[in-house]
Amino acid sequence: MYQKLLIAIDPEDDGEGKRALEASMDLLAEDGELHLASVFSPGGGGFFPHVAEQAPEEKEAKVRETLDLLVRKYLPLNRNATLHVVAGNAGERLVGLAGQLCADLMLLVSRGSSGHWPLRRATVEYVSVNAPCPVLVLPALGKTEPEASEDSD
Repeated sequence: MYQKLLIAIDPEDDGEGKRALEASMDLLAEDGELHLASVFSPGGGGFFPHVAEQAPEEKEAKVRETLDLLVRKYLPLNRNATLHVVAGNAGERLVGLAGQLCADLMLLVSRGSSGHWPLRRATVEYVSVNAPCPVLVLPALGKTEPEASEDSD
């Protein structure tokens, strides 16, 4: 059992959050600390400075709200989690946070090399190689299809 578990969660993927939180309950000691982290890109106007993007504070608040909803939805009532929402490069920020927290284990859910998230694989590889603690990478579950389609044979 682990005393300090850090879970990296993509707030855009409810299924990933559910999978990670369920797995963490099997790994975390009864008196252990659970930390959920999400990294967002602060962004900028880039080549189009006149185009107004969402301010970093608004992005952070939205990500924090989504993480909070995931915790309330999937974490057992007798457990607590500390939320960490940081801006920057996902791999570097997660490795830094694991070191800062003195995490015993970092848990990631990987979507592999899907075309939708081309940088995701690089982030998982970076974290796996550079983290100051062991890293457990769970495979993503496939997108859920209606159950009727499976039973149609």
